[in-house]
Amino acid sequence: MKAVGFLKSLPIDDADSLFDVDLPNPAPLADDLLVEIEAISINPADAKRRIRTAVDTPHDTPFILGYDAVGIVRETGPSVSGFQPGDRVWYAGDANRPGSYAALQCVDHRIAGPAPKTVAPESAAALPLTALTAWEMLFDRLRVPTDETPAKLLVIGGAGGVGSVTIQLARKLTGLDIIATASRPETEKWCLEMGAHTVVDHRNLVAGMHEAGHETVDYIVQYADTAQHWQAMCELVAPQGTIGTIVETSEKLDISALQGKSAALVWELMFTRSLFQTPDMHKQGRILARMARLVDDGIIKTTETKVLHGLSAGTLKEAHRLIETGAMIGKLVVRF
Repeated sequence: MKAVGFLKSLPIDDADSLFDVDLPNPAPLADDLLVEIEAISINPADAKRRIRTAVDTPHDTPFILGYDAVGIVRETGPSVSGFQPGDRVWYAGDANRPGSYAALQCVDHRIAGPAPKTVAPESAAALPLTALTAWEMLFDRLRVPTDETPAKLLVIGGAGGVGSVTIQLARKLTGLDIIATASRPETEKWCLEMGAHTVVDHRNLVAGMHEAGHETVDYIVQYADTAQHWQAMCELVAPQGTIGTIVETSEKLDISALQGKSAALVWELMFTRSLFQTPDMHKQGRILARMARLVDDGIIKTTETKVLHGLSAGTLKEAHRLIETGAMIGKLVVRF
């Protein structure tokens, strides 16, 4: 099968940063779906992994990146239930296995779900990783009530992929008052379109929040830069509130700053369930099935904003260039 991989961490403009490769077709394990991929989404994690994982020591064989995918089931393993050949599925993958920059991919059926029926594959491909991350952050890590309980949520990085879905889920499924951060007119407009009640500038976060009438908030989600905003988050989180982040940092954080407020810091990594084969790993399939229904019912909008075409190193290099600018609104997808 055709795929795109890399051996060594190189700048994206280097000829060998990503290259076309032919690989044997993968064989599904007992719990796997073999999927013929139609479209994928490009995530910041793709570029980070390309840049960081083979700086000093090249990979022995071409490393295949890619998480989000939509495609058609071509074969199922003997332990699979709920899927059959011909089904269109979507998923965000497993960081321990070859990725979705390929014509065919094997994925554990427990972390896949039926794809939405009312949108094109490239539109659907924008959502799996960000939807799972946003859902798990809100409802598994922060434990936000799914009713009209009044509370405030600050979304730092509201115009990105995860922020865009977080705002939508919070607006449609909870009673939260949603404040999002943005620093450009176009990102402010996007956050409001996603459902934010208020938008503030992250470059002067505390002052902006106070000017908007928010002294503290019950929940903060951090999708931009944990260290940069740490002091502001500690100041803005309410007593007994919770800060959730998906952004790792090499800088030391003064977690004692949360002690006086009895506030909590929680982490969300969408890959935890598959990495550790947790007993509730199947919950990701259920979340994706619920998200597909929300899309088909017109409750959640796809966050696709740009589409590139073709499974090739050239196309995926262009995608990485765009992701590495850090200026994307919504999601970048590739239709094979």
